[in-house]
Amino acid sequence: MTCIVGLEHEGRVYIGGDSAGVDSRYALTVRADEKVFARDGVVMGFTSSFRMGQLLHYALVLPRQAEGQDDMEFMVTTFMDAVRTCLKAGGYTKVENAVEEGGTFLIGRKGRLYTIQDDFQVARASLRFDAVGCGDLIALGALWANEKSEGIHTPEGRVQHALMAAEQMSAGVRGPFKIVSA
Repeated sequence: MTCIVGLEHEGRVYIGGDSAGVDSRYALTVRADEKVFARDGVVMGFTSSFRMGQLLHYALVLPRQAEGQDDMEFMVTTFMDAVRTCLKAGGYTKVENAVEEGGTFLIGRKGRLYTIQDDFQVARASLRFDAVGCGDLIALGALWANEKSEGIHTPEGRVQHALMAAEQMSAGVRGPFKIVSA
């Protein structure tokens, strides 16, 4: 239960996230540990599990991209290999019927937004924005609408607006919100 929103704007990526921690009984805790973070020129925001997010934030060794390597190729191969190694070492991944699963998160690097799915696929939305978590569809609708709006001019304002819409319409989303960029 969460809402993570990402937006590309003028060579930067903005990622915002809520603070809800919701368990299987729908008990809500507003968490002090944040779901979005920036480090070494990369921004990330996660859903699925706080454990996964903690591993991404504190244990993931960010790999270097080889000279001349295509960005998507790097993300699909080198970067995802590092993520899988990190999550396995941290005891987070699950293997069932010979299929390995992780979690869902957004990552921004070099001005591009990527969505990582549970099966470790790397996706890029053509709209230059995306959202994950239980509030994703609400936030995506708000992002699409506020892209067409005259009233919201900053990328931070667009991300904040989308998170507020998700909070208003989803029981699993709650502020305060944090927005980071790189």
